Amino acid sequence: ILVAGGAGFIGSHLSRQLVSDGNDVVCLDNFYTGCMENVEDLLGSGRFTIVEHDLTKPLPDIPELTGIDRIYELACPASPVHYQKDPIKTFKTSVFGALSLLDLAKENGARILLTSTSEIYGEPLVHPQTEDYRGNVNPIGIRACYDEGKRAAETLFFDHHRMYGTDIRVVRIFNTYGPAMDPADGRVVSNFIMQALRGEDITLYGDGSQTRSFCYVSDMVRALVLMMENEDGFTGPVNLGNPIERTVRELAEVVIAMTGSGSHVVMKELPADDPTRRRPDISLAWEKLGWKPEVSLEVGLGNTIEYFKGKV
Repeated sequence: ILVAGGAGFIGSHLSRQLVSDGNDVVCLDNFYTGCMENVEDLLGSGRFTIVEHDLTKPLPDIPELTGIDRIYELACPASPVHYQKDPIKTFKTSVFGALSLLDLAKENGARILLTSTSEIYGEPLVHPQTEDYRGNVNPIGIRACYDEGKRAAETLFFDHHRMYGTDIRVVRIFNTYGPAMDPADGRVVSNFIMQALRGEDITLYGDGSQTRSFCYVSDMVRALVLMMENEDGFTGPVNLGNPIERTVRELAEVVIAMTGSGSHVVMKELPADDPTRRRPDISLAWEKLGWKPEVSLEVGLGNTIEYFKGKV
């Protein structure tokens, strides 16, 4: 199994699960946002190999990329701090990476899964978001490199499927959190936890009424494997996330309480194109995969806080 982005946040958890299940895993990563620390425990397993490679460049002709049965495509920076740092590289990673890996899947007769994103819905005019909603994305905004990059990757996946019969799966991931997140990735969960643990002011952008749905990483990994191994010919796209909607202010209050922090909440201006409401309709995931999240926010945050205590 090839996991592109296998040293990243979700990718490392997925790699660990796949190795635990008895698979031989090749991790393809350029370590732009991935981290060796996330996967170093897998190096002695005898089932885990790392290939350092940037997917904006052609795939290397190496033995590790032959005989592949499954490909998970997670290789793209996914937080605004990271994907806005070099927006052209972000877009190229989504588009060139999707095309390279689709061609690799075709050559190997492999099944390939794209981790797309809830960001393809943009600032949604439909709530909650269902898979047939086509989105409200600003194609020239500061988030477009990621939003439109993932939309283009979905296009490539379905065109490859129609043209060559490539065995594809497409999922749209909503906010996911847990251990192995980058403390400096700028995401709301990592921001709030690190600020609370340091006793710093917790920064709310806008008035804190914007909503998100938070899915714990173990639930997400379980969904990815279920989708990959589904044998009903179901290509997706399918929403994966937690349908319980929380305001950002509510999250800040829960984090302060769980960390015992004396932090105060301060408000700052909402960034451009930041969505005000985001919640998945996961009826299709339940119908096709029998999947729904099981880990509560409080349990998941507890595990994540313990992880971040070692990062302060």
